[in-house]
Amino acid sequence: MKDEMVSTMPPAVPAVSAGGWGKSRLGTLLLAVLLLSAPAWLPYVGGYNDIASRVLIYALAAMGLNLLLGFTGGLSFGHAAYFGLGSYGVGLMLKYATHSVPLALLCGTLLGGVVATVLAPIAVRRRGIYFAMITIAIGQLFYFVAIRWQAVTGGYDGLTGFSRHAISILPGVSWTLGSLGLYYLVLLCFGLGAAVLWMVLNSPIGHTFVAIRENQKRLTFLGVPVQRYAAVSFAISGFIVALAGGLNALLDNFTSPNSLNYTLSGDLVVIAVLGGMRNFWGPFVGAAIFVLVRDYASTVTDNWMSVIGLIFILSVLFFPLGIMGFLQRKGKQ
Repeated sequence: MKDEMVSTMPPAVPAVSAGGWGKSRLGTLLLAVLLLSAPAWLPYVGGYNDIASRVLIYALAAMGLNLLLGFTGGLSFGHAAYFGLGSYGVGLMLKYATHSVPLALLCGTLLGGVVATVLAPIAVRRRGIYFAMITIAIGQLFYFVAIRWQAVTGGYDGLTGFSRHAISILPGVSWTLGSLGLYYLVLLCFGLGAAVLWMVLNSPIGHTFVAIRENQKRLTFLGVPVQRYAAVSFAISGFIVALAGGLNALLDNFTSPNSLNYTLSGDLVVIAVLGGMRNFWGPFVGAAIFVLVRDYASTVTDNWMSVIGLIFILSVLFFPLGIMGFLQRKGKQ
C-alpha cells in the first residue's frame, strides 16, 4: 500500500488578475507610452512634472502595500515606517556620505526593506485586527524615534541639508535631475518595481500568496508554512515601499517624521482600496485620483481631507471592488 503524502504545495488558485491593462499587452504598451510622453502633454491639461512624479511614487508605494493587502490578505497600517525609513536613508546618505543618487536610493531601499524583513516574522504571527494593531505599533515606534533622535533626524523639523545631484552615466555624460530628469528616474524605478511585483504575483509563490488570502486554514491543514510565506510577502512589500519613500525624499529634497506616521499608512490603504486592491493596476489608478484631487482641493479649501473622505465613502458604497474592479466586472458583462 502506497504511503499517503500530504502535499506542501498550495491548492490551485486562479491566475492573478491584473484586469484591463494587465490582461492586454496592447493596454500595457499604451500605458507605457502615456507615461513616457507625460511631460509633453501634461502642461495642456494643467499638470506638471512634479505632480506626475508624486503620482508614480504613491502608486509604487500603494502597489507594494497591495502585495500584502490585496493579494495576501494582510491589512497593514504601519507601512509608512518603511516608506519613511527609505526616505530618511536617502536623505542621510546624501547629506553625510555620498553625492551618488543611485547609491543613496539603494541604501534607503535596503534600510526599509531589511527592517521589514526582520520584523515580518513578528508581525505575521497574528492575523486580522491583531496584525493591523502590531503594524501600527511598529510604525509608531519608528515615528517617535525620528522625533526624539533630533541630532540625526532633525526631530519635528525634519531632515534638511541634502539635495539630488546629477547621475554620471559615462565620462562627460550625466543625467541631470531637474524636474524632467527626476520624473524619468521615478518612472524608471516605478517600471522596475511594477515588473518585480508582476513577476512575483505570476510565479508559484504569488499564487501561494493569493491562496493564503482565500483560505489560510486549508493551507495550514495541507502543511504549508503559511507564516513563512506571509513573511516573504511582507518583506517584498517593505522593499518596494522603501524604494518609493527614497524617491519621495529626492522629489522634496526633504523628509520629516510625517513620512513615518500612521496617517500616511492610512493614505496608502485608501489609495489601494479606491483603485481596487485585488487588481494589479488598481493602486495606480487610486494614486492618480488621490494625488490629483488632493492637489486641486488643497488650492480651494484647507479642508481638503473631507473631499478625499467623501470620494472614498462614495467609492466604497458604489464601487466596493474599487474603480478597476468595477471596470473589470463591466468588461466581463
